[in-house]
Amino acid sequence: MVSKIRLTGRVIYKGDPGYEQARQNWNPYVDTFPLVFVFAQSTKDVTNAIKWARMNNVPIRVRSGRHALDKNLSIVKDGIVIDVSDMKKVQLIREKEVAIVQTGINVGPLVKRLAQEGFMVPFGDSPTVGIGGITMGGGMGVVQRSIGLISDNLIGLEMVDANGTVLNASKNNNSDLLWASRGGGGGNFGINTEYRFKLHHAPAETTVFKIIWPWNQLEKVFNAWQKWAPFIDNRLGSTLEIFSENNGLLHATGLFLGSKTKLTSLLEPLTSVGTPIKVFIQKLSYPNVVEYLLPDEPIPGRADRNYKFSSAWATALFPDEAIKIIRSFLEESTGTESSFLFLNYGGAVSRISPEATAFFWRSPKFYLEWNTTWTQDSEASRNLALVARTHQQLNPFVEGAYVNSPDQNIINFGPAYYGTNFDKLQVIKAKYDPENVFHFPQSIPPKF
Repeated sequence: MVSKIRLTGRVIYKGDPGYEQARQNWNPYVDTFPLVFVFAQSTKDVTNAIKWARMNNVPIRVRSGRHALDKNLSIVKDGIVIDVSDMKKVQLIREKEVAIVQTGINVGPLVKRLAQEGFMVPFGDSPTVGIGGITMGGGMGVVQRSIGLISDNLIGLEMVDANGTVLNASKNNNSDLLWASRGGGGGNFGINTEYRFKLHHAPAETTVFKIIWPWNQLEKVFNAWQKWAPFIDNRLGSTLEIFSENNGLLHATGLFLGSKTKLTSLLEPLTSVGTPIKVFIQKLSYPNVVEYLLPDEPIPGRADRNYKFSSAWATALFPDEAIKIIRSFLEESTGTESSFLFLNYGGAVSRISPEATAFFWRSPKFYLEWNTTWTQDSEASRNLALVARTHQQLNPFVEGAYVNSPDQNIINFGPAYYGTNFDKLQVIKAKYDPENVFHFPQSIPPKF
């Protein structure tokens, strides 16, 4: 069928110059060959692209930072990819402590710009993740115990629905859509073009830390971290990353919204464990903290290997049996970047009810995700199987999964990602996308 709607924006078809670059994502594992990319310059370009796709019966995907971690989520074979990454405007309304942000900007540039203005917003562990996607799934990181998730600080948005209609959502207008957008996963209800965030004043004192141990101290370091991190001062956010045995290192990293003296004291249960190779504790200005934790990555920030992730939450501390499963995974995974990552919970995240927003997982002790990496296609099936088997083995010790670290091996994904909020999300999906135009693997199905 010939479309009467014309694609606008920066349009790149298969075969056009720039197509190969356009189809590259951070994780090469997810790459495929869409029919056309529309790099939207405005909300109108998004509207036109949706109408064109529907008129021509072409599957739609939305993309912001190119960090969707599993196949066919933000890119699809022979479909249209509506990419908002050219839409990067940020408006600071200082007197209201609010930022109005287009959804194409990456986390690093946004957080650094606001830090220079004296403001703090939550962020994850990568500067090249797009704010569009990370916000919708929750957005965890080392300041979440102080100021909540990225989605907890979302107070309004602009979205283009399946009919190409521009909708706004806030506490007083389409409030159910705002509720769903605070943890309900990216791309389910429409294409977001603008967010409104509540800001926080950056504290006067901020201190970062990094501690590195040799790999063979895995058990004692992990045990020390898990008994310490969920219960420590809420101003302290910490990750523990244990890389593969082939890599040979464990890293504890984090941020304390306070003095170096106080942090040094708080870290004593970690610094006294095993024989650290490195102990780094440094007071920095808040803008320099952000530069340290979100160092610039090459553009487009593409990984040089394939990744497969999975995730879960620990609602109780891990017994020795669970730690053995972690060790086994890291012994078997040959990639040097393969790892287990843990993030402490509590504080501001846990003070919000699981029903208050779509983000359900409010009271775990810590979050965990694991990944394998490979460079040769012949290694793919073994690595994919290893991730799946590890999830199965860990099932007695964990609950749920994080929609921003999706895993299509999870069959009953709705309750895993959204807990008891899944039913309500399906009803909201039916209201805003009744024809299920925005569907993809593990998207929320409508419920009437």
